[in-house]
Amino acid sequence: MTALHDLTAHDLWMGYRTGRISPVEATRAALARIKAWEPKLNAMYLVDEPGALAQAKAAEQRWRKGDALSPLDGVPITLKENIASKGAPTPIGTAAAELTPSVIDAPPAARVKEAGCVILGKTTMPDFGMLASGVSSLHGTTRNPWDIRRNTAGSSSGAGAAVAAGYGPLALGTDIGGSVRLPAAYNGIFALKPSLGRIPINPPWLGRVTGPMTRTVMDSALLMNHLTRPDARDYMALPYQETDYPKLLDGEAKGKRIGLLLDIGHGTRPQPAVREAIERAAKLFAAAGAHVEPVKPFVTATMMNGLDTMFRSRAWADFELMPPARQAKVLPFIAAWCRGAAAFTAAEAMRALAQVFALREAAVAATEPYDFLLTPTSPITAYAAEEACPGNDTERPFDHICFTAPFNMSEQPAASICAGYDEDGLPIGLQIVGHRFDDVGVLRMAHVFEQMRPALRPWPEP
Repeated sequence: MTALHDLTAHDLWMGYRTGRISPVEATRAALARIKAWEPKLNAMYLVDEPGALAQAKAAEQRWRKGDALSPLDGVPITLKENIASKGAPTPIGTAAAELTPSVIDAPPAARVKEAGCVILGKTTMPDFGMLASGVSSLHGTTRNPWDIRRNTAGSSSGAGAAVAAGYGPLALGTDIGGSVRLPAAYNGIFALKPSLGRIPINPPWLGRVTGPMTRTVMDSALLMNHLTRPDARDYMALPYQETDYPKLLDGEAKGKRIGLLLDIGHGTRPQPAVREAIERAAKLFAAAGAHVEPVKPFVTATMMNGLDTMFRSRAWADFELMPPARQAKVLPFIAAWCRGAAAFTAAEAMRALAQVFALREAAVAATEPYDFLLTPTSPITAYAAEEACPGNDTERPFDHICFTAPFNMSEQPAASICAGYDEDGLPIGLQIVGHRFDDVGVLRMAHVFEQMRPALRPWPEP
């Protein structure tokens, strides 16, 4: 039988409906898993065991009375620590932060509370969310459950490890350059980066989204039903469209026009095992009746350098306002990286922003002839756990996010789903990209692939 901590949110919903499983049992199983794994993984920033059990008991009573708030009532979830939740500090991964408890719930936290989810606690992230890595000056190093010597990616580092390790079936992360998809790839799970504005957040920013991180597409669809509900605090949100995402998952690849992008034009080239896994995935789509053809590279070094300049400038704008004592607490890699923006002129910053919009234009144009694109999520599998980026080079921090960041800037939905494993048993992520606003289509194609792909390996054990 499947262990309780390995059940999906959908499985728990079915168990709660019939009384075979209780939210208290599921929560205790998740908390036990956290206790077993945490000495090795360091994926949690805060664990609220008393609060989680109290929430679970309340959910249990609602199910017994037939008053469940939603299908996710009583299902355990973790929140990335930069998603504000009332009563918990939001340090954004850095030891330089002042640990002041939040007085409000951010929109995604409010939505999962309204759905009755049991919040186990908050997951780790790197300083300011400015690394695709699990290294943080505040939290230390978060490690990959498939191999604790390896990185989780980031910046939703703890969230990715938590889902793979069985800390409950649901997690929320944030993504501004690949930060839910890269941890999904490295940890062998599923994650959706929605269209910008689909899930209200606060504060919004260029390319920044909240995304569900789960083991199955269905579980992410169940979360989308709640996360997409309107919140006036997000002044960049899309108009709300009432959508029952789980009911729209069924579909087929037949007749779909799919572009296969194995060389995006800049950054790290895909490892052989990664390339082979994505090619196998494309063949499955073709065998299912899709029209698959190669896509030409469209990203240039100038575009990605512009993105780097923009992100450095954003980080420097905050860093330079800190007193020296707080600056000294920031992760040295991040401090060195953002100090590189100190000499930028206003004209250079504006030219960088122009390159970001050139990247956006190129991504949209590359997608236009197709219904979907298939790419590697990451060109590599999980690198060393202690590295801030592969090679620890502050001048090339974004080479390994070359397949994900363009679609943040273009506001397109994109998902990562496990497509296999490398020779060391490390997961490989397939990225499925859709047109802007076609979040349902991306989820549907991910669901199609989920049913076609070979069986996954058992989840790692502590």
